[in-house]
Amino acid sequence: MKQWARQVTAVRVIGAGAMGRGIAQLAAAGGLTVELADVRTDAVVGAVEHIGGMFDKLVSKGRMAADEAERAKARLRPVGEPLTPFQDCDLVIEAVREDMETKRNLFTALEKVCPEHTVMVTNTSSLPVTAIGAAMHDPSRLAGLHFFNPVPLMRLVEVIPGARTAEWIPGELADLVRRLGHEPVLAPDAPGFLVNHAGRGLVTEALQILSEGAAEPVDIDRIARDVLGLKMGPCELLDLTGMDVSHPVMESIWTGFYTEPRLRPSRIGRARLEAGLYGRKTGEGFYTYVDGAKQEPPEATAPSVEARPVWIQGDVREELGALLSTAGVHVESGDEPSAQAVVFVAPFGQSTVAAAEGLPLERTLGVDPFGGFFTRLSLAVHPGVDKEAGRAGLAALLAAGRPVTVVRDAPAPVAQRLLASIVNVGCGIAEQRLARPGDIDTAVKLGLGYPRGPLEWGDDVGAARVLEILRGLHGATGDPRYRPSVWLAERAALGLPLTETGTIPSDLTP
Repeated sequence: MKQWARQVTAVRVIGAGAMGRGIAQLAAAGGLTVELADVRTDAVVGAVEHIGGMFDKLVSKGRMAADEAERAKARLRPVGEPLTPFQDCDLVIEAVREDMETKRNLFTALEKVCPEHTVMVTNTSSLPVTAIGAAMHDPSRLAGLHFFNPVPLMRLVEVIPGARTAEWIPGELADLVRRLGHEPVLAPDAPGFLVNHAGRGLVTEALQILSEGAAEPVDIDRIARDVLGLKMGPCELLDLTGMDVSHPVMESIWTGFYTEPRLRPSRIGRARLEAGLYGRKTGEGFYTYVDGAKQEPPEATAPSVEARPVWIQGDVREELGALLSTAGVHVESGDEPSAQAVVFVAPFGQSTVAAAEGLPLERTLGVDPFGGFFTRLSLAVHPGVDKEAGRAGLAALLAAGRPVTVVRDAPAPVAQRLLASIVNVGCGIAEQRLARPGDIDTAVKLGLGYPRGPLEWGDDVGAARVLEILRGLHGATGDPRYRPSVWLAERAALGLPLTETGTIPSDLTP
């Protein structure tokens, strides 16, 4: 096929559902003539009315000029049937239902009627672009543009070349996305593409923590929000998306990568799917919802217990000690704890290590140092803790004025496990050369709303620290899901940032 000889001016959007309407609105607002098509004529009419209403709403909110809105409306052209003869259309974007046969049949029909220069694009969220184009006579004309819902607000667009997509097409599509005011990332034609693949780090590890009985859903979510800075915790996110959507995606990505342990789903997800505990849409998931409002249990309150001194081991003694002392807690300064003291240890990538360090098992509790004790404190309790000592430790931490989450002692604290999994999955994507480091981080920040991309986050925490956590988890559990990626281990050893590719063999040859 021929390369576009000019800038794209016209596009046909096939499918008048939520995604098709959003794409058409974005394109019309961006100055393109938009032909709207659907097998249902009434859907096309409804889509034009809906988009016009959205432009009017933007005008009423002062986010769009009235004359600009009228010009955008004028660029919308309902054409009815998807195969209506083409005039001067540079690009076709398919946004029909997520079904392989439906999409294949559409594109094999389209290539017979589209002008030679017209590029065809699928907005699939999960089906392989290469497989969709396999039935086409000329699959070099097909690529993927994965928009996210709601399209006008979600700035990220994954540009996905299939195995036979012409080399010039991804770059041209990326330029078009930028013209429309959105941010393109080059994503692989692999299970989950880029965003959904990277997102497995958080949710699969959260489900693993739940399956071990180490923490409750609300515990994990509060730690994820307050310590990691996520907008939503993983269990809240699964409830919002719906387990009927999320679990099949997890299984699809896991099997698509031939059961890679880092991406392994959980029996909990399957059980909840079969039980119909989807989340918000059914009123029950990890939380109960009343009139759409999540019902969340109250925070821990200080138990009625006699105050006891506290002794702190390790590098955090000064920082945690100052916090507790300011709150009126007596912090011992000796080299060993007194007979009455509650002992706090703050490990990275391991359990409370009381026995290994020769500390009094019945009085030793873990406090997660990750996050610097600024927001939420996490208290880890092992089975050998004396209950009164444990309550005294909880009361001491609550005196500092921070909320405290009590969890079971595990091979590593919750925040560390979630963060290490997010970083490791991101590093695994980079290691396999599925995407460039910058695109991985951009995709995660814009597509998932994380405060940092996984590679940036790993650099902020320190690659060596993340590696320490993963090796501790791997050694304690033997579970290959915690196998550190080569990308992470290599850069930690060489002192190189996770966000850079560094020198590769092709750099040495002409």
